[in-house]
Amino acid sequence: MMNKIIILGGGESGVGSAILAQAKGFDVFLSDSGPLKDQYKAELDQYGIPYEEKGHTEDLILAATEIIKSPGIPNYAPLVHKAAEKGIPILSEMEFAKRYTSAKMICITGSNGKTTTTSLIYHILKSAGLNVGLGGNIGRSFARQVAEDNFDYYVLELSSFQLENMYTFKADIAILLNITPDHLDRYDHDMQKYVDAKMRIVQNQTEEDAFIFWEEDPIVSKEIQKLISKGKQYTFADHKVGNAIAYPENNEIKIDTPKSVFIMKEDLLALEGTHNLYNSLASGITAKLLDITDENLRHSLSDFQGVEHRLEKVAKVRGIQFINDSKATNVNSCWYALQSMKTKVVLILGGTDKGNDYTEIEQLVKDKVRALVFLGVDNSKLHKFFDGKIDNIVDTSSMKDAVEKSYALAQEGDTVLLSPCCASFDLFQNYEDRGDQFKEYVRKL
Repeated sequence: MMNKIIILGGGESGVGSAILAQAKGFDVFLSDSGPLKDQYKAELDQYGIPYEEKGHTEDLILAATEIIKSPGIPNYAPLVHKAAEKGIPILSEMEFAKRYTSAKMICITGSNGKTTTTSLIYHILKSAGLNVGLGGNIGRSFARQVAEDNFDYYVLELSSFQLENMYTFKADIAILLNITPDHLDRYDHDMQKYVDAKMRIVQNQTEEDAFIFWEEDPIVSKEIQKLISKGKQYTFADHKVGNAIAYPENNEIKIDTPKSVFIMKEDLLALEGTHNLYNSLASGITAKLLDITDENLRHSLSDFQGVEHRLEKVAKVRGIQFINDSKATNVNSCWYALQSMKTKVVLILGGTDKGNDYTEIEQLVKDKVRALVFLGVDNSKLHKFFDGKIDNIVDTSSMKDAVEKSYALAQEGDTVLLSPCCASFDLFQNYEDRGDQFKEYVRKL
């Protein structure tokens, strides 16, 4: 009898997994509790893959040999729980697709900076002429690429949700940028559960593999003590400290790998701000471990364009700079954004709160923020924290209103920063939609 693979979730990850499963000869069925996008329905039809939307047929799903689950569906979802109780293996797309490729895996996780670092590493490798794919939590589905392309390397951005259902998968190079509280609503508000998910990035590593992380991350430093990872450890920092092999010194960045020492003027880096320094250093270590030449690396670190919706300069209107950081869906991201600001700021905050603690940005807000603009269906938690700490606070319920009020509150030379600390699902489809609307209304000013 043919193995039956059920795909739960019909977004890019699910549809990519379905295409690969069918290519490998499995009996495939895709099920989504919500509506599918037209483009995905058309693709499933084109491949002749049966699917259902707006609900799950339970008996059918519980008859699966294996279930490939989209990262957005938590392990505690009732149907997933039932399948697990029945002993049906539940995998992530990464775990499934890795069975069918022998390409080298460069995997990046962290609460903040992972999209930028993943994109930068991909840019470095591609510019150097390597045959490389980009996937995971970004771009085209990894499974789809394994089905349709033949890459020698994959640069994969991995969220904690993806890592949860990865078991035999191994990263040749694992990069862990940082761990700060995020998605705690998904982890019973238990930070250790979230940390454990992130640390899975190094599971199954051997002596041949590399583990790159931030030398001074308080959580990672503690976890390293418990670690049975066999991967060689390489660390980066913002100064020469401990075992760090990559750091800035005398206005230059230095990356001292076993084979060579790479040096580059710090002000030539395309990305600005401390957090981006970390992203550049982690990417630089990766490049040197893969024998990218100094010349190629220098070039790529200086001409990288950055990531949309991440500290993206939109426009200057009458001396006021507008910056789209819609991708800042947690408090720590907003902290990095505020830390990199050199002017007074009008800050747009709010959305779907994931169990946020705003204490982390309190001092920066007091030091740098001229006015707060709340943009959410329910701003009560923000008011409770910030009322009395900042004189100017206004509420808005649409992006148009938020942009216009921010513009009115800002003075010449200020920055209006959209760095919401929250998910976007109360008023927008996703953080991209939120950022796109911000840009659209800024350009209409």
